[in-house]
Amino acid sequence: MNVIEQYIDFIKLERRYSSHTAKAYSNDLQQFQKFIYELYNIKVIDAQYVMIRAWIVHLSSNGISKRSINRKVTALRSFYRYHLIRENIKVNPAVKINLLKTDKKLPVYVEEENMELLFQEVDFPENFQGVMDNTIIDLLYTTGIRVSELVNLQLNKIDWSAMQIKVLGKRNKERIIPITPKLVEQLRKYNTHRDSILVEENSQSYFFLTKNGKKIYNKLVYRSINYYLGLVTTISKKSPHVLRHTFATHLLNKGADLNAIKEILGHASLSATQIYTHNSIEKLKNIYKQAHPKA
Repeated sequence: MNVIEQYIDFIKLERRYSSHTAKAYSNDLQQFQKFIYELYNIKVIDAQYVMIRAWIVHLSSNGISKRSINRKVTALRSFYRYHLIRENIKVNPAVKINLLKTDKKLPVYVEEENMELLFQEVDFPENFQGVMDNTIIDLLYTTGIRVSELVNLQLNKIDWSAMQIKVLGKRNKERIIPITPKLVEQLRKYNTHRDSILVEENSQSYFFLTKNGKKIYNKLVYRSINYYLGLVTTISKKSPHVLRHTFATHLLNKGADLNAIKEILGHASLSATQIYTHNSIEKLKNIYKQAHPKA
């Protein structure tokens, strides 16, 4: 097992990074290894500070975004820190590499009136797929859970009487999220359809299934969200994560406590949640400009 594979195994098995993150980090490290081997005939474990700087310049000159470059730098920092702790290297060559300054990207969200339009005016078919699509959108918007948490939601994690669900988030952290009576009604409606299909043995515990009885997958959810949001909004991104942003933004606009939103979203720190305050400030600015006589 080479040094990159050792590190990737570590972040997947011990640090519990998602498969998506582990794959991205692996690709970043492989790219860097290829770059320095071709240019300096050096292995990744023997890289030096100037080589990392040269790679960053190379990436930037090839039009790679600052955010992507910063992720690659973060991967290198973590990789060399891992091998430094295990005494495979004496110095972390990436420790003094600074992240590039990026413009703060505000979360994309759907306006409240558009969400109301979706639930009140759009007709979801009353067949299995239509009811499931309606339930998925309702659950994502009402709870703000991640698409991975929705896909992996288990039937026994829904507490119907207490009106709450348990989801398994990042780093295998479980959290409890309250749900509304209306959402409970929608979940029960879908569950009736779920009971009518033949469920595959290895999918029995999962709540959301395809009409063939298999566990649903991210792309299926994305397609449904993209289609239905496209009926009510013209925003560029129409993904499940946009509904998570929409949930948080609407709560904040209604005066919800930021710490409470943090807990529901499962953020590790408040700084990750604070980005939603910028949307509220921008909205206030627009209202001020439209309404104030001296604006």
